Amino acid sequence: MKIVKRDGRVIDYDRQKIVIAIQKANKEVEECERATDEEIESILQYIEGKGRQRMLVEDIQDIIEQKLMELDHYVLAKTYIIYRYTRALVRKANTTDESILSLIKNSNKDVMEENSNKNATAAATQRDLIAGEVSKDLTRRILLPEKISKAHDEGAIHFHDADYFLQPIFNCCLINIGDMLDNGTVMNGKLIESPKSFQVACTVMTQIIAAVASSQYGGQSVDIRHLGKYLRKSYEKFKAHIEETCDHQLAPEMVEKLAKERTYYELRSGVQTIQYQINTLMTTNGQSPFVTLFLNLDKDDPYIEENAAIIEEILRQRYEGIKNDQGVYVTPAFPKLVYVLDEHNCLKGGKYDYITKLAVKCSAKRLYPDYISAKKMRENYEGNVFSPMGCRSFLSPWKDENGNYKFEGRFNQGVVSLNLPQIGILTKGDEDAFWKLLDERLDLCYEALMCRHNALKGVKSDVSPVHWQYGAIARLEKGETIDKFLEGGYSTISLGYIGLYEVTKLMTGESHTTEKGKDFALRVMKRLRKATDDWKEQTGIAFGLYGTPAESLCYRFARIDKERFGTIEDVTDKGYYTNSYHVDVREHIDAFSKFEFESQFQSISSGGAISYVEIPNMRNNLEALEDIVRFIYDHIQYAEFNTKSDYCHVCGFDGEIIVNDDFEWECPVCHNKDHNKMNVTRRTCGYLGENFWNLGKTKEIKSRVLHL
Repeated sequence: MKIVKRDGRVIDYDRQKIVIAIQKANKEVEECERATDEEIESILQYIEGKGRQRMLVEDIQDIIEQKLMELDHYVLAKTYIIYRYTRALVRKANTTDESILSLIKNSNKDVMEENSNKNATAAATQRDLIAGEVSKDLTRRILLPEKISKAHDEGAIHFHDADYFLQPIFNCCLINIGDMLDNGTVMNGKLIESPKSFQVACTVMTQIIAAVASSQYGGQSVDIRHLGKYLRKSYEKFKAHIEETCDHQLAPEMVEKLAKERTYYELRSGVQTIQYQINTLMTTNGQSPFVTLFLNLDKDDPYIEENAAIIEEILRQRYEGIKNDQGVYVTPAFPKLVYVLDEHNCLKGGKYDYITKLAVKCSAKRLYPDYISAKKMRENYEGNVFSPMGCRSFLSPWKDENGNYKFEGRFNQGVVSLNLPQIGILTKGDEDAFWKLLDERLDLCYEALMCRHNALKGVKSDVSPVHWQYGAIARLEKGETIDKFLEGGYSTISLGYIGLYEVTKLMTGESHTTEKGKDFALRVMKRLRKATDDWKEQTGIAFGLYGTPAESLCYRFARIDKERFGTIEDVTDKGYYTNSYHVDVREHIDAFSKFEFESQFQSISSGGAISYVEIPNMRNNLEALEDIVRFIYDHIQYAEFNTKSDYCHVCGFDGEIIVNDDFEWECPVCHNKDHNKMNVTRRTCGYLGENFWNLGKTKEIKSRVLHL
């Protein structure tokens, strides 16, 4: 049995600790009031006889008090309660020593592995992690109601980002980058005026990104279309300078040629600035800014040609990659790229199809970009197309006082996620019990989400001037509260969910890809959506249903439930739960069918939804990948590829690892031949279903269509 401590740590059950605690209480009472060894043993056997794989330490202590009173040891029970209270006071005085010291010693694996974007051994990062441990401790003990902390520890819900809850900051946002560039901003008390050129605009944008990231804990997104006007400014400046320098003696076509050459050089340098600044800047969170670039060609944009050139250059440079410390080109984690498919670039003969073809090449090699279908998004969001926030959550449509939709300059207040499979485990297939417990858990989620909302009420703009005073979100006066942005639908707050596949399997015995399973899964999703809609109606706060891309949470919930309920086939035995509404990775389903199936859940999960497919290395068969992109445009709002690419662990090379004349895998950069020190992908003919390896003596790599 595992015991969950008050600070969330999990330790092995030790019956001797219970014996010692009762014996200490025994010494404080008269001999006639003491519990005998046999009675202590009976209490131990009762606890152990429950057969639980996981128990909260508070539950064990409650049992001890109850059993002592059943044995008529009322004085002893009172003494034990006083002892327990005294110990609680000691814990309240200091509960973070062990977790913080383990961080310094690099032995706190849970915290160190929680965020793969952070180097947990670096001093700058450790400062943030240490502060996070203090915040989590105070959040659990003082800031949250006890029942919410207990529900989090038991894995019923997950209160996201407790390591930042102590401070009055929010989750993620869409930076109002257009306002900040056009009207200027202030950083570190210094005025930054509107840029006069593309290169300067790119530099200012990255400085804004770093400043914003340092004062919030989630991702951020910027719409690249706001840079188009600055590229035109550079072109016009170069053209005027050339004409003036040559005393207007050059032919117009030569002036045009020279101005475009200078402009392209600045375009390339500006995009390089964005890529390298984002990947070399370090925020106060101890990581590169968690930023997404939104690549959308709006047909009504007066700078659409400039923005087409900018997007093309961003994709070209991402395709090339960034050199690591070994001088090898690798894929940077940031910025994330989200590319919008519309009528003019959906690979059906549109004017900008050439950019989409480059995007597909980039996806095949570098994983990014993700894809949004403007067609499907307009169906789901009242005709609007806008960026997800850095954490992939979406805002709900909101209109200003003039009736105009606004998305940039808005934000998310926070997230609480629900463990759906645990409800299915507890109710054992009884639908009436399931819906009753689901409603109880939703009430708990609502209370937890309101804790997030209430923590932001009354916060003054001074806590983060770049957000609240200088344009990233608003331009409030110093000392003004942010309250008006918390209600009326301006910002969102998110209910996440994990494990729709598993809960459907528990309740129906079938996957949610079957008709019976799908019917139940859709009813669950609609119940979750109704809850968020009802909360919005009651409070005026824009609650959203959010398909959280929280991979680590999928493992946390599954681990807790396995320890508590044991191994359950196709549920806890896998070691993970399936993310949100996704089809389980072990199901035999092709890319097209997966997207088609999951699209029906995206329209319900309007607070955030992304679907992805695992595909093999497609660098030599881009036509198949282009087919999927066409399919995305017509069938699903938001999708990405998890393209498996080769990777050499010796030098960091992530191109295509070759097979030499001796039929050995060999890195073309460092010539590493050790198969244990490289990842080699499956090569297929373009078939997008399940592929499999045969690395026996024949060293074949097979697909269901061809043996290659």
